[in-house]
Formats: sequence, C-alpha cells, structure tokens
Amino acid sequence: MSDIIQLLPDHVANQIAAGEVVQRPASVVKELLENAIDASAKHIHLIIKNAGKTLIQVIDDGTGMSETDARLCFERHATSKIRDAEDLFNLSTKGFRGEAMASIAAIAQIEMKTKKEGQELGTRIFIEGSKITNQETIPTAKGTNTSVKNLFFNIPARRNFLKSDAVETRHIIDEFQRVALVHPDIHFILNHNNSEIFNLPPGNLKQRIVHVFGKKTNERIIPIHEETDVLKLTGFIVKPDFTKKKRGDQFFFVNKRFIKSPYLHHAVNAAFEGLKEKGTHPGYFLYLNVPTNTIDINIHPTKTEVKFDNEKILYEILRAAVKHSLGQYNIVPGIDFTKDKNLETPYGYKDKPITNPKIEVDANFNPFKTENNFNPFQNEKAKSSRPFSGSNPSVRQKNNEGNWESLYHGIESLANVPVVENELHQELFETKEIKLVKDSFQIQNKYILCNLNTGTYLIHQHLAHQRVLYEKFLANITVREASSQQLLFPISISYSKQELEILKTIKDELESTGFLFECLAEEHVIVSGIPTTINESQISIVFEQLIEDFKEDIQENSFSQLDMISKSLAKTLAIKTGTKLSEVEQEVLIQELFECKETQLSPFSKKIYTTITRKKIDHIFNTH
Repeated sequence: MSDIIQLLPDHVANQIAAGEVVQRPASVVKELLENAIDASAKHIHLIIKNAGKTLIQVIDDGTGMSETDARLCFERHATSKIRDAEDLFNLSTKGFRGEAMASIAAIAQIEMKTKKEGQELGTRIFIEGSKITNQETIPTAKGTNTSVKNLFFNIPARRNFLKSDAVETRHIIDEFQRVALVHPDIHFILNHNNSEIFNLPPGNLKQRIVHVFGKKTNERIIPIHEETDVLKLTGFIVKPDFTKKKRGDQFFFVNKRFIKSPYLHHAVNAAFEGLKEKGTHPGYFLYLNVPTNTIDINIHPTKTEVKFDNEKILYEILRAAVKHSLGQYNIVPGIDFTKDKNLETPYGYKDKPITNPKIEVDANFNPFKTENNFNPFQNEKAKSSRPFSGSNPSVRQKNNEGNWESLYHGIESLANVPVVENELHQELFETKEIKLVKDSFQIQNKYILCNLNTGTYLIHQHLAHQRVLYEKFLANITVREASSQQLLFPISISYSKQELEILKTIKDELESTGFLFECLAEEHVIVSGIPTTINESQISIVFEQLIEDFKEDIQENSFSQLDMISKSLAKTLAIKTGTKLSEVEQEVLIQELFECKETQLSPFSKKIYTTITRKKIDHIFNTH
C-alpha cells in the first residue's frame, strides 16, 4: 500500500495560511501599517482604491530594508521581531509571527520599493502569487513603499465573498483608526479613490482623538489616570450624558495594541451603573500598560484576543479608576483653557452695580414720514391710477400723517378677514374616520386592549407603530415622493469623518424620506428640511441611530440599504413604552396597523399582537 501523506507545496501552504491572516482588505491594511510602525516610521501614508480590492498602498519613512531582507520578508516564518521562544513573553513590536507578508504575497500582486538610510540605491521587487517575477536596484526614497494590487486575484471565490465597497471601506477605516489612536506621535494620512479622508498631524492623545472623531468629542470626554504596580492606566472616558444605545466608541489598548475584552468592558459598565440610561453603552479610549510577561497575545492571528495573568485585579482597578474619574467630573467642573475671552466679563465692569437699562422714546418719530414731506404715492399719476380712493377707510389720508393714531385708522375693517393659522402642534397620528375599532383601552402605557369587528386584541403599541412607520417610509423611498417641511433656521450637527462618509452614502435615500441638506462639509451637516413625521429635536437622534445601524448591517444591494434606512427610522421614531395615548390616537394607530401589508410582525420579526379569546381567559382562571 502506497504512502498517502505528503508535504504541501509552499504556495499552497501560504494560501491556506492566508485564509486566517487575510480575511478582507482591512486585514492587509492592518499588517502593512503595523510593519511601518515597527520600522520606526514618523510619516505613514495609506492609499486605497475601490475599498482595497484594486490597490492598498502604504508609504512610510521608516528604517527600510536591505536587498536580502526585502526578498526574505516574503518567506514564511521569516521575521525580524523575535529570535527564540522566550521572546514571545517580552514582545514590544506589533508583528512577530512572520506569516503576514507571505500570506499577502500568496493571494495578491505586490510591488515593494525599499531603501535603508545611508544607502545610495534601494530595491524594487515584484511578486505575484508567492513567486518573485522581478527584482532590481532603483533610486528611491528612504523607507518602504508597498503596493498590494488585485487582492484575491487567484482565489475568485474569496473575492466574490467580499462585501460592498462601502462595507469594506468602513472596515479599513476601523483598522486605520485603531492604529492611529494608539500612536499620536506619528503623522497618518488616508486617501480613498483620490479623496483625502484623514490627515492626522502628530500631537498628544486628546488631539488625536478629536482629529479622528471630530471637534464634538472635545467637550464629551474626561481624562482618567491610575498607576499601580500591575497596571498603568491612562486615557479618556465619555461623559454619561453621551452614552449610546449601540456599541461604537469603545477602545481598549494594551501595550499599544488594540484588543477586544468583554470582561474589561463589563468593568467599565459596572462603574457607570446608575449614571447612564438602561440599555446604553459608555464610550471610552483606555490605554493599559502591563508587564509583558503577564500577558499572552499569541492566541489568534488578528492579535485582538489576549489573556491576562491577573484579570480579576485588573477588573477591580479599572472599575475603581473609572468611578473615581466620574466622581471628579460630577463634583469639580472641568477647566476649559480654550474658552473665548470675549465672553468673559471685563474687570472694569466686575464691581459695578447692575441697573435697569434706560430707554428713550421719540414721540414724534414716524417711520412712514419721509424727508421734505415727499410721498411718492401722492403724485397725480399715482392718485389717478389708485384702485381705492375717497371714503375708503383703509386708505390713509395725508393730513393724518402727524397723528400716530391715524396709522391704525381703518384696522377694524380687517376684523372679518379670515385668518389661516399655522398649526405647530403635531399629533402622533393623523385623525381619520374610524370604522374598525369599537372601543380601546391602554394598559400600563404599553399595550392597547381593543375590541374590533373580528374579535378582541392585545396590541404592543411600540411594535405596532414601528410596522406602520416602516411601511410608510419604505413607500416614500421606493414608490412615492415624500413630503418635507422647511426649517426656518437650518440646523448644523457635528460628526466625525467616518460618520459623514456614511451619511454621504445614504444621502439620496434620506432625501427621498423628506430630509433636505444644505451642506455635508468636513465635520458637520446642515439640515434645512425634515420629514413631516419628525420634529427638530429628533434629528440628531435619528441620524445617530442610522449611523449605528449602517455600521452593523451588511448591505448587499440597494434594496437592503433602503430597507435598513426604513427600519432604522421606524425604530427611532415609533412611540416609546410609557407614552400615554388618547382614545383617538389609540384608534388611529389600530386602524393604520390593520391597513398595513403585514400586521402580525414588526419590521424586526417580533409579534405585534395576540388575540384574546374566551378559551384563553378560561385557561388562565382554570375554568370552563
């Protein structure tokens, strides 16, 4: 019987390893950025085309590589970071496995140009599917310039499973932010399709957070600092007033490496207990520094999962430090060194007594009287062509100019003119003729018990309103033109660059629902019109929910994107549990629910109502 076990060729082994190391374009971005940082670069430029599917290019001014190192770095298990197994417990670099570049080279076309400082010429290498196709000596700048083109060109099945450009771009931005946040001393630039998304100059930690997430973050975060024998903790936490319903701005960094830790996240949540609304999540940017021999990061290829030797101690220290920082924020107001001096009271006026302002009135002032008693409406031509004259009381006579009472002469003639009132108060539901509902009762401001022609129903008011709004918004976007109300004063809302990119992606769909935008600028959005179903106070809430939903949902086609927007708007604007409804509002809600195409399930597949029958009631009381 012949032997059946054999060694795999190197290019096959590399493609297998690439399945874990390179899951999507964002994985390549992460590896290349970390290599640039390990090379002590101070300026890193990331260039992306077509969400990384066509090109991922990283240019740095690091130490560069020699001709031999440039060729050897694409071999499996070739690394400059460690020498033996003991080094795994004393890691100070991002990479150490020696698999990333070999895995990338197995599934892409790579061009690398590199030169060490002090050398006159550098090296350029072309690699395609793990095979070096060309190597030459060229003049180039100090550092390394790596271009990864046509990712997964030789594995079409993997390429077909990549998501839309918008989704893949968001993953790339996430990886870029995680690296940039932990290295505020490095200048980072991100360009996507010839458009600059980020330009982050070097600075301190707070400046880097504000540059990444927008100016609004500056007033929302408070510092945290704690230093013990087992942990040095620095960073910022978001004030309890700005907690979100979705997880988004939670960042843990351990020894300058981004990690995910549900256990430590629970510690932060415990510190916020009683200070935030139920169901919301606090934001934080926490940087932990622990001894390298007390942490194991060699668990997963992404290196985002770690193990601590003393997790319980870290949990208690973290919870106590966050509580202490929150306590200082609640008791001592923060000092703002960037306060506008023009708003402060001048010292010369500090001790002066406060008096009522003096108002002088000119009794002889008449705004309708012109100089030299000239009135353009009193010439002969104007008199002959005037449609009203004589005894008409609505026409002011010239001889009454000097008397202010004449200005109101004839106003009584306007008493019978019909006045069109602008109704500012908007009911939750439009009033319509009720034919379906016989009677209804609200239970605990959450459920509606109603008696209809077809039986008795117990309806969940929030889920029912979700279904009604969902079908309305979906119809507005896909079928008919939505109505919009113009704002008297446009509203400006600040967002981070990533959030603005999401809003730009769904701008057309939002305009289909009734939103009107004056501007989507670098860090803010100006809204000039909103749908008639919402009010001004709900704009930021709606956009925040939309952004969070868009980050989490995977949009495969245009309809799924429209569906997501409709669901998000319905979830945000639906009446909440605890809202008291009048009888008319209850009946209209029920009427609109049973006019929907789907009446039993909410947009999120939750049961909206149940039928109350005599049999069910008898079963509850165990009677017949």
